[in-house]
Amino acid sequence: MKVAVLGSGVIGVTSAWYLAQEGHEVVVIDRQPGPALETSFANAGEISPGYASPWAAPGIPQKAIRWLMMRHAPLILQPKVDSEMIGWLFAMLRNCTHARYAVNKARMVRLAEYSRERLIALRAETGIAYDERMQGTLQLFRTNKQLDGIAKDVAVLQAGGVPYEVLGRDQCVAVEPGLAAAREKIVGGLRLPGDETGDCFKFTGALAAMAAQCGVVFRYGEAMRSLVVDGQRIAGIETSHGLVTADRYVLALGSHSAAMLRPLGLKLPVYPVKGYSITVPVVDARRAPESTLMDESYKIAITRLGARIRVGGMAEISGYNNALPERRRATLVHSLTDLFAGAGDIDAATYWSGLRPMTPDGTPVIGATPYSNLFLNTGHGTLGWTMACGSGRVIADLVSGIAPDIEASDLSIARYAAR
Repeated sequence: MKVAVLGSGVIGVTSAWYLAQEGHEVVVIDRQPGPALETSFANAGEISPGYASPWAAPGIPQKAIRWLMMRHAPLILQPKVDSEMIGWLFAMLRNCTHARYAVNKARMVRLAEYSRERLIALRAETGIAYDERMQGTLQLFRTNKQLDGIAKDVAVLQAGGVPYEVLGRDQCVAVEPGLAAAREKIVGGLRLPGDETGDCFKFTGALAAMAAQCGVVFRYGEAMRSLVVDGQRIAGIETSHGLVTADRYVLALGSHSAAMLRPLGLKLPVYPVKGYSITVPVVDARRAPESTLMDESYKIAITRLGARIRVGGMAEISGYNNALPERRRATLVHSLTDLFAGAGDIDAATYWSGLRPMTPDGTPVIGATPYSNLFLNTGHGTLGWTMACGSGRVIADLVSGIAPDIEASDLSIARYAAR
């Protein structure tokens, strides 16, 4: 069976890989000149199933107001007359209840834990290398109020059987010696030893190369214009190079997925939430992080990627734009230099932004659509890297008519119609 995958980010490439492993003839189409050149290019580098939680949670509306007032704000809202933005924000607010949070988090953890298993298996099978480290994630608290407020998170980890450690100040420094100079600025942390880190761009490029060796065809530099409909089926995808036809189609276009589906009468509540990162060369390894830390005060992740440090975070709701304001860079630099002063060459840092495809309930959209040969794998938000291998395996199973290893019926677009 011929399958066309639309998009060559980490989600599209993992989908193509697993589809090829099932024996399908696979073609991947992307407007960029290579794989992982948009949202997958310079993300924070975390593979953190333990932190798989929806942003829509009880208490978030109140916290959001405080965050908007901070100097180094983790949340930036630039409201505009945009019905798509307004509808998405209201849908997110409706998910900020205890009942919906529990349902949404259970879905996300299920997929994230499965994805970790698939990544481990893929690494063992292929030997793929991507500056990977398996040294856990440390959520770092600067105040006792933050540390005292982790009871709900710990309860969720316990219920899910996720290993964790609550650390004091000295224990945090023991795990991350580079924090020694900033010791008095922290009070403790929550460590998830099972989490991993790695360069998503390197991983996606390496997997795309292996997929090509297995026969997957990558058509780069080809803009996708519209899906051609024939009754309740997709007859092809109109591109800048002409019509591409296949037996089945997998849409993995991230934040641009909703626009592609709108002419078909499908309303997909995926909206871009912009994130930023800087990548800094390490100049003093003794002062640098060993793995990933989450600076809870600023919601900034600081990750060691080989001889580099990736600092990423923030959530900016401002539509489809990739501007790089200097004040956002200042927030990333502040978090890094405040905790790991002298670790990296700030003057040599590269600065980037990406549009995370967010759903209002936090859960990605994976599965069939009302069109019999069209499938979706999109809407992973900040967790595309964490959930990529699991999502790719699930969509390959669904396209192939195989029952996935995990429950996936509640991941499809149908859950929104049900509401």
